Amino acid sequence: MSQAPALQPAQKRLLVPKAPVVVLAGHSLFCLTLEGELKRVDEAEARGLVQRHMPIVCNAPQIAARLKLDRLPAYDVLELFAFVNPGTFCVPTPRGLTKALGLFEPESPEDQCTGLRDAIRHLLADLGAVGRVEKSDPAGLAALMGLMGSANDEPHAANGWPWADSVLAALGRTDTPPTRGEMKVAAKIWDKLPEWAVHAPEPAAGHVGVADAEVEDRLTQLLLRQKKEDRPQQREYARNLAAAFAPCNEEGETHVVLAEAGTGTGKTLGYLSPATVWAEKNGGPVWVSTFTRNLQRQVDAELEKLYDDPVTKARKVVTRKGRENYLCLLNLEDAAQGQGVAISDVNATAFGLMARWAAVTEDGDLAGKDFPGWLAGLMGWQRMAGFADKRGECIYTACPHFNKCFIEKSIRKAKRADIVIANHALVMHQTAVTGPEDVLPARYIFDEGHHLFEAADSAFDAQLNGQWTSDLRRWLLGTETGQKTRARGIKRRIEDLIAGEDENMAHVEAIQEAARSLPGPQWRQRMGEGQPKGVTEQFLLLCRQQVYARTKDHGGYYSLETATLPAIPGLFEAASALQAKLTELQKPMMALIRALQQKLEDEAETLDTGQRERITFIRNSLYRRAHYELGGWIEMLKALKEERPENCVDWLEVTRADGKDYDAGFYRYYVDPAKVFAEQLKPHAHGVVITSATLRDASDEDAEGWKSPKSRTGFEVLSTPGAGNSFHVASPFNYKEQTRVLVVGDVSKDNPGEVAAAFRELFRASQGGALGIFTAVQRLRSVHEKILQPLENEGLHLYAQHVDPLDTGTLIDIFREEENACLLGTDATRDGIDVPGRSLRLVVYDRVPWPRPTILHKARRNHFGKGLDDMLTRFKLKQAYGRLIRRSDDKGVFVMLDGALPSRLLSAFPEGVEVQRIGLKEAIALTKEFLKD
Repeated sequence: MSQAPALQPAQKRLLVPKAPVVVLAGHSLFCLTLEGELKRVDEAEARGLVQRHMPIVCNAPQIAARLKLDRLPAYDVLELFAFVNPGTFCVPTPRGLTKALGLFEPESPEDQCTGLRDAIRHLLADLGAVGRVEKSDPAGLAALMGLMGSANDEPHAANGWPWADSVLAALGRTDTPPTRGEMKVAAKIWDKLPEWAVHAPEPAAGHVGVADAEVEDRLTQLLLRQKKEDRPQQREYARNLAAAFAPCNEEGETHVVLAEAGTGTGKTLGYLSPATVWAEKNGGPVWVSTFTRNLQRQVDAELEKLYDDPVTKARKVVTRKGRENYLCLLNLEDAAQGQGVAISDVNATAFGLMARWAAVTEDGDLAGKDFPGWLAGLMGWQRMAGFADKRGECIYTACPHFNKCFIEKSIRKAKRADIVIANHALVMHQTAVTGPEDVLPARYIFDEGHHLFEAADSAFDAQLNGQWTSDLRRWLLGTETGQKTRARGIKRRIEDLIAGEDENMAHVEAIQEAARSLPGPQWRQRMGEGQPKGVTEQFLLLCRQQVYARTKDHGGYYSLETATLPAIPGLFEAASALQAKLTELQKPMMALIRALQQKLEDEAETLDTGQRERITFIRNSLYRRAHYELGGWIEMLKALKEERPENCVDWLEVTRADGKDYDAGFYRYYVDPAKVFAEQLKPHAHGVVITSATLRDASDEDAEGWKSPKSRTGFEVLSTPGAGNSFHVASPFNYKEQTRVLVVGDVSKDNPGEVAAAFRELFRASQGGALGIFTAVQRLRSVHEKILQPLENEGLHLYAQHVDPLDTGTLIDIFREEENACLLGTDATRDGIDVPGRSLRLVVYDRVPWPRPTILHKARRNHFGKGLDDMLTRFKLKQAYGRLIRRSDDKGVFVMLDGALPSRLLSAFPEGVEVQRIGLKEAIALTKEFLKD
């Protein structure tokens, strides 16, 4: 690493590394040499270059993947950006990075290389600027990152963080580098965080309704502050939603509004208008639940205009997610003190970047608005997961950071907020584990309501497989690997609370003994070798054996499944043995739960608040696992030989990931999980809005299209007769003029070469701005391989989900930023993404997205009727088509490369839009002509 000359104390200098610059323009590699020569390099040449010189790059993991290297030591400008500007987003490309810094946006590869050097100077100058306010110590952390993982135990040594020298020079700390004491203090970022405040319990919310005039006034206020146009459709939508905020006049009454609002209506401001008025008038929260992160962030951004004072907004608006989404401060402290950081510069870099972010984050949400999605890729996905509580190991009030805990802070703030922005998964989970005596919020808005069925499916399922059972064993027994870890079993969690209580300690010991029947460390390896250990692994191995005996395509990409009956020899006996062991585990868990509850009652006078909270937390955690997990598994095993419940579907499955076996087990899902969810929510809900741009499904039997959304959202269970209503507001967009829908009939969908050629020529015709959607990952990868180079040769950069080492959100951010890029993806790129303007002007579907004919789907088709296949497929087409037009001046072409698209599915497209069935040649010409402007 280059060294700075001797500096006077407090003298600052911009120390830009003398190194070649390597950029990835699409899939092509370019290098700006030390001599100032720009040249295009192939993979082998670039690999040799980066092995001789540590290069300057943007997003080292992505370039490493391109060069087929496990790791690329480099001066990654994204790392420097994340360090200097923690909590700030930029698109992780040279162009996106320079744009975020307000610099000249590079176009050519040479401009991108020089732009990275300019970005370095700009970032270092910002870091050393006079008067800059820091919430953490950049010098101390940089020195720590330079020292940790180094071979010779010297600060900012060659094996440490590459940017350490430059950061210390920019801060004027080269001559007087931070001492070890300063580094130690800098690492304890948790000491600098504020504690959450303790408040008295909130009184119950009022029951005053919302008048139309109040809704109109609030909407006008929001539109004026955001300088948005006044749309009649939006006002109609907002007024009609007020019915969900009416007071209840009878016991058990719930006001439900099912509202479809076409794209461009302005749903978010429409429903926030009555919601914020009701919350202010009644002193209670309205929960706004979405399915995607993008929409959560959009709702939060819209509320910034209503609460323009950040302090007020922080009090009035809270985003809530599951515990596993937040930074755990105890995990961060463990990372700082662990050996992994001391011996690895990669771990040290991850810790330093996380510490810088922890000091500035608003809510500690690792998937939130102030945590750039690409940061997880820089740190490594496994390291990233280690900073969160992914395994339910929270020790609650026993944690030294409990009073600063991001999770607890969000929970407490949500009780006092006006608007709580949540996701369907969290709301479903809360509802699933709540009894009738517990208190849940009373007012809800479910945006992206067409995903409620899917979200309920994930919340109310039961999976008796290796992953879930081994996770339970780990939670009960703690770590068994011998490695130093914070994973505590039930004994370590509770022993100080029940010290001297022999009966309760006996319950704990019984739990530990019975838990050893669950899969332990290396269970996957034993399963693969056919050497099970214990009754659970034996049962799972027999499940796997039955699946393989009844299926043929063992080498395919998808998971394999088969019916539970008829069972292979030994399966029933293994199920009975496992049922007995699970019952043996459940009994002492339930006994301990009762004892903890009794302790809360008997020792009310002596237990302090912290002890009561810990006991309550442990009791609730035990109850969830004993009652819902174990109880569900026991019921499933009982029913294996008997009749399963009519509303459930059971099957055996071998779960596969990237074409390899990952797990095996016994699965149970509800035929109609939305109904189960609605039954659980109804006792608590007074008013519910379910809304989406794609709710209705018009068919020959149901011209209005309300039958399917009412049955698949729980509307019919939730709504009180006479208290529920539904309405539709049309989109203001002129789809007939703004779009074209083409069905290509002369491309063989089963011929990979023909399909790839069609994608290539259509993407050329649109000159980029194209999204290709696939129903199978294998076909996506095949097409990507065939069209990558031809598109690159024409300057059209191609990105692909399941190919590029970037998360889907980051891929979409890059696609949105580069007007002429192309993106290949699956369902995640079809639902809920927002790419306005020319960056998305062509959508190509590889074939009709029929639902997979699984055992579960077969049962649902029998329940909901044969029209289920058509309905689900129309919704997928609606969602894909809906990505094209996001504002009034957008234009777009939708192409289906499958001539077998039935005419009965064409109602997925807006009324008045002509669907043309043509050949590929005509489709290419029409696309080129329609998008030429």
